[in-house]
Amino acid sequence: MDMITYRPARDELAYTFGGRMPVAHVRSGDVLQVFTEDCFGGLVRGPADLPSQVCRMPYLNPVSGPFFVEDAEPGDTLAIHLAAITPARDWGVSSTFPHFGALTSTSHTATLQPPLEERVWVYDIDRQAGAVRFHATGSDHSVDLPLEPMIGTIGVAPGGFEARSTIVPDTHGGNLDTPELRAGTTLYLGVNVHGAMFALGDGHARQGEGEACGVGVEIATTTTVIIEVIKGVPTVWPRLETDREIMSVGCARPLEDAYRIAHRDLVGWTSTLTGLEELDAYQLISQAGRAPIGNVCDPNYTILAAVDKALLPDSAAAYGEVHARLRQRSVGLR
Repeated sequence: MDMITYRPARDELAYTFGGRMPVAHVRSGDVLQVFTEDCFGGLVRGPADLPSQVCRMPYLNPVSGPFFVEDAEPGDTLAIHLAAITPARDWGVSSTFPHFGALTSTSHTATLQPPLEERVWVYDIDRQAGAVRFHATGSDHSVDLPLEPMIGTIGVAPGGFEARSTIVPDTHGGNLDTPELRAGTTLYLGVNVHGAMFALGDGHARQGEGEACGVGVEIATTTTVIIEVIKGVPTVWPRLETDREIMSVGCARPLEDAYRIAHRDLVGWTSTLTGLEELDAYQLISQAGRAPIGNVCDPNYTILAAVDKALLPDSAAAYGEVHARLRQRSVGLR
């Protein structure tokens, strides 16, 4: 199986969705292997590398791309199957920032409390053991956590001639920061411009739901995706599908509006897929759904609405079963 590979030079990294020329052209059905940098561009490597000193705004959260997808037009949907996400280094980093995160004063939640200390944590990554080792900085405590690689930022160009910072999640995707974006998941994004112009980056070795401090275990990755254009089918908000579940994504502030967006989309999607009357779908999801939180730190918050496909009528087949096809293709890439 042919594979397109792309490894950007540092000056080729992107910091917006939209507003950039493509780095490569791909076609529906192509397999693409991409090197992605961590959110600090690889500049934070140890406790002395405080992000405020070694990084420069707005050059945070770089993505690789954009990739022009031939035959992708507004009104289509781009399916992106995450076939594999592999840490590119044997370490990852996390940090706290003085005015960023869920438990500190920020520019939008302004208080008189002292800012948090800026601090860096370095995690050891053991790919063979599937472990991420946390080391406390104020004591000798350490513990191994499961290695669960994910892509934090992935999206397409927004419509309306916009260029959006890679830090922002919205209808185009972007900094969704959900652990559900792991290998084996298919992401569905509505195409807003000719060629879709999709890009990805911001890998995490793992992340807790909500990303409370605003920073996961940030890593560079080698990520393999399979793409497919679904013609004439629009997708308003990002959607995900796994072997087990379908999920809708909502991005907004406050968090309850993101919750409403995600659940409104999942109720409508479930009703359309299965023929269930809308209030029946609403009732089923109310009792059987999950609502994993992506982030509560970024310019928009992210939350998902998820339901187990086994609980839905047999008629449910999202996007013509594209997930099952791409999932099967991904088996041959291992």
